[in-house]
This record gives sequence, structure tokens and C-alpha cells, in this order.
Amino acid sequence: MSLFQNIVIIVILIAGAGFLSLTEIALAGARKVKLKILAESGDERAQKVLDLQENSADFFAASQIGLNAVAILGGILGEGAFRPYFLEFVSRFYQGPWAESIGFALSFTLVTSLFILFADLMPKRLAMIAPEKIAVSVINPIQVFIVACKPLAWFINAIANLLFRLFKVNTTREDNITFDDISAVMDAGAQAGVLQKQEHHFIENVFELEERNVPSSMTTRENVVFFTLKESEASIRQKLAEYPYSKFLVCNDDIDSVIGYVDAKDILVRILNNQSLLQLNENTIRNVLTIPDTLTLSELLDRFRSTKEKFAVVINEYALVVGVITLSDIMITVMGDWVTPIEADQQIIKRDNNSWLIEGSTPIEDLMHALAIDEMPDTDNYETLAGFMMYKLRKIPRPADAVIFGGYKFEVVDVDHFKIDQLLVTRLLESPEAPIEEKSE
Repeated sequence: MSLFQNIVIIVILIAGAGFLSLTEIALAGARKVKLKILAESGDERAQKVLDLQENSADFFAASQIGLNAVAILGGILGEGAFRPYFLEFVSRFYQGPWAESIGFALSFTLVTSLFILFADLMPKRLAMIAPEKIAVSVINPIQVFIVACKPLAWFINAIANLLFRLFKVNTTREDNITFDDISAVMDAGAQAGVLQKQEHHFIENVFELEERNVPSSMTTRENVVFFTLKESEASIRQKLAEYPYSKFLVCNDDIDSVIGYVDAKDILVRILNNQSLLQLNENTIRNVLTIPDTLTLSELLDRFRSTKEKFAVVINEYALVVGVITLSDIMITVMGDWVTPIEADQQIIKRDNNSWLIEGSTPIEDLMHALAIDEMPDTDNYETLAGFMMYKLRKIPRPADAVIFGGYKFEVVDVDHFKIDQLLVTRLLESPEAPIEEKSE
């Protein structure tokens, strides 16, 4: 054959190999989520791609048959077509015994470079740009090619499956989507500008409902406002005026003897109707949902949905009340400052770029968000910043006691009856990755 005919055949072989490389990467890299969206919108080709991904052994066998056959044939033709011309070129400068080898090496290098560039590198990089779009476009011709290679592909797959079983290799693809996968997609969306910073924060908080326990969002025991059965009318009126709550616990003598709760709306109706408030009775007291403090916020949402309640009392393993929680508390956890009442005290106050005043009752998850800390040590042993300090110091902290962790210094500022009210958190600029230390001054 003439040089022109050889070049035409080599170009055809390179195009065929490039098509197979393009198809191989596109079908392997096409994401199932996007393909399912296309299939649900009526694109039958997307469903074919999904089916091929589920049973890809025949495709990969056919693809490798085609790629290797084309590469071998291209090498044979290229070497025969170009070697005489390279040999003639080399002979102008060198007539020794290595002239044949040099001509062969140059022709081999040329053909190999053409195949690497146009049949391997460029098609694969193109396929990675839009794998779903390309996979859908090539699925019909590639299915014809698979059928053509079916007999040889079946034989090769049989040998491969035998070897996999012999070495006990599991070839089932794991397609379960984990939280880490979703988090990575959200991070990529935030970096690309598809998700706004606040939206990204909302989605992260929703997933944290599975990990955060009820105590991280509840109103703690010492802050619970409740009525007793013997509460005077003046006291009830004063508490209604002083605390802007919609629901109040009703207890017998103390907070651990809970009877139920009253809705502020019911009491206000009695006031408007000039009815007496001297006795809280069954007409106003409602049954209260009681939950253990070990529930996650996600589990509590399920309880609220099944019981149609929006208010619950949280008790510990000793049947002591540790706090109360409402549906609004969970929404505040998810939405953050967007739904936090303006008049509510801020738990985290930023003084400047490197220091914060933080309440000891601040949930450890909120602290990690505010300080951009990825991980806290042994988080199963505490739920708040105060708990973290007690856990690290191994004692009841006093003012000026400090813990250094993750490039931050946590210093106790105020303690009230053994309760850590406030801490000063300072970023250590000289050693942002400082090891954990504790000190008591």
C-alpha cells in the first residue's frame, strides 16, 4: 500500500481507539444521580447507560478487545509505513549498523505518540468534562459494538470471573451515598457559588440533627420557668409578663414533680374573660410529652410529628428534669440567627478577629462552627463548652483556669456557684496547631 493509504488507515484506527477511550471514561464516570434525572425526564438513552453501568463486564471486555486490537494493528501498519522513510532520512547522516534500529525507533515513537495523544489522552480528558452528556450520546453505537464482540468478550469474562472467585475478590460495586459524599457535593457547590454560605450552613445543620442530642438545644433546668399548683394569681401574671414563652410547665411542688403544661394563650383567654387564675385545673393543664436526654434531635422531630406536640420535658436516667425543648428550639438549631429572637442573649460574642466571649452552656457543635474547629477530643463525654473545660481540667474550674486546644486558649472568666458562666477564647497566632494542654492558675 502507498504511504497515503497507510496514513488513512492509521487515522481511522486512531479515531476508532479514541472513540472507545472516550466511551470508556464517559460510561465509567457518568454519575447515577444525573442519569436518573435524565431518565425520569424521558431520555431512554440515560436508562440504557444506567443498565450498562449495572452490568458493565461485557462493555469493558469489548472495549479492551477493541483498544488492544487497534493498537497492535496500528503499530504494525505504522512501523511498516514509516520505517522506510525514516531509514532513508537517517541514511543521509549515518550509514552504520544501527541505521535500521534507529529508523524503527523513530517510526515506533511517531505512531505511539499519535495513539497516546489522539486515541488516549485527549479523548479521556474530553470525556471527563461532561461524562453524562457524552455517555448518553454514544450509548447506542457502543451497544452495537458490544454485541459484535459478545463471543470473545464472554470467553474473556469467564476467565476473569474464575480468577476473581479463586482469589475471593468481590466485584460488586458499592453505590451507597454517605453523608461524606453529600457533604463533599455541598462543599463543591458552595465553592462554585451554586450554594450561598447561609444555605450551605442550613443544609449542614439539617444533617447534624442525626448527631446532636436533645440537651444541645434545650432550655436547661435552671432556666425553665414553671408554675406550681399553688401559684398565686399575681405570680402567674408576673411570669406571663416577664417571660415571653408560649408554654409553661406546671409542677406539684418542684420542677421534678411535673404534672403537665399550660399554654399561655389559655391563661390569657381566662384573663380577658375576667376568670380567676387562683387554681390551675384540668381545663387548662395539658399532658406533657416526656423524653429521655439520650434522644437525638432527629428522633425528637419524629416524636413531635407522631404525637402532634411541639413541647417536651427532658429527663435523665434518674428521672430528674434536665430541661425543656420545643419545636422552635430545633428550628433555631437549623436556621441559626435567621430565626433567633433579636432580644435573645447571644451565646457567642466576637470581640475581634482573634477573641470571643462565649457562654459555658454553648453547645459544642455551635462552638466548632464559630471557631472553624473540625474535631473536638472525646466528644462523647460532654455536650457544652463548660463540659469540655471540666473534662479537660478534671475538676470544677475556677476563674483564670485555662485549656489550650487546636490553636485556641479557653480561659474561664466567670463562675457562679460552680457553674461556668463565661469564657474568653483567644486564637494563638504563634502556634495555630498547638497540642492540647491544660493549666490551672
